[in-house]
Amino acid sequence: MTEIIQREFIYIWYYFSIQFEQIFWYWAFGMALGSLISVFLKDKIHAMFAVLRDKKIGIVGIIPASLLGIVSPLCMYGTIPIAASFANAAATAPGTVPDAAKSFQAVLAAFMMSSILLNPQLLFYTAALGAPALVIRFVSCFLCGIAAGLAVWFFFKTKDFFNFSGFTGDSHCDSQSDSQSDRHSDRHSVSHISSYLINYLRSFGRNIKATGGFFLIGILLSALFQRYVPQNAFASLFGSSNRGFGLLMAATVGVPLYVCGGGTIPLLQSWLQSGMSMGGAAAFMITGPAAKITNLGALKIVLGIKHFFLYLAFAVVFALLSGAVVNLAVR
Repeated sequence: MTEIIQREFIYIWYYFSIQFEQIFWYWAFGMALGSLISVFLKDKIHAMFAVLRDKKIGIVGIIPASLLGIVSPLCMYGTIPIAASFANAAATAPGTVPDAAKSFQAVLAAFMMSSILLNPQLLFYTAALGAPALVIRFVSCFLCGIAAGLAVWFFFKTKDFFNFSGFTGDSHCDSQSDSQSDRHSDRHSVSHISSYLINYLRSFGRNIKATGGFFLIGILLSALFQRYVPQNAFASLFGSSNRGFGLLMAATVGVPLYVCGGGTIPLLQSWLQSGMSMGGAAAFMITGPAAKITNLGALKIVLGIKHFFLYLAFAVVFALLSGAVVNLAVR
């Protein structure tokens, strides 16, 4: 019995160590990149979004809004107060007509949808899956943001889609943002450069703390999967021979398994190596973050029950369509 346990431990450690070596630097550089954007570029990103609000460029603003959502480093509980402040400012700006304020909801929808699905560190981390997966994830998330914006534009142009009454403009996201009080105290006590460096190190440390455990758990689950799940059985469910059902399964599995984006990359790597279609991976990468429990809790507050279920249906349908298109393209 002891020999069996020892043998299995060696096997699992072998799979664990190999995948750790393959993925670790992508994860570490992703955290470093996310912290860099959070400290040095976050305010510029939000200023660019404010320009979209003030210019009132209409439906065209959906496209840059979706792109800004991807590069924004904030988590959902940090994004919603920012979106609330933009929405309130758009509604109360001098000369703004009610229809124009409501049409800005489409821009907000594009920004929030793409922000839910992807962020800079997760995008870099996805490079561990290879260039095709990286491109597919970026394009599908970008298009999903645009599609969400278009849906709100056409169906809620003169109606309220969001309800930000419970939010103010102050954003707090412990894993990725710094409080204003920390910044002011740092600037008074150290030089300007040292202040940014301290904030960067704090942000990097919080990112590591927030994702490190899930990263290791993901690699462990991947090692267990490689050891105990027959590759042929997995390929028969998610592979090219069963693409339709495989898409549905991948989209469904993404809901309970997606707790942290970083923790799912090792699993996706193992699944792709075991025969999962790229379309199945694309569907998983959309439904996972879209139905992440923490994101759903925040979204339900600002959407209300009816619009909340519309959001879920939209995410699932888009995931399945994206997966089908990807499977056709890479066949």
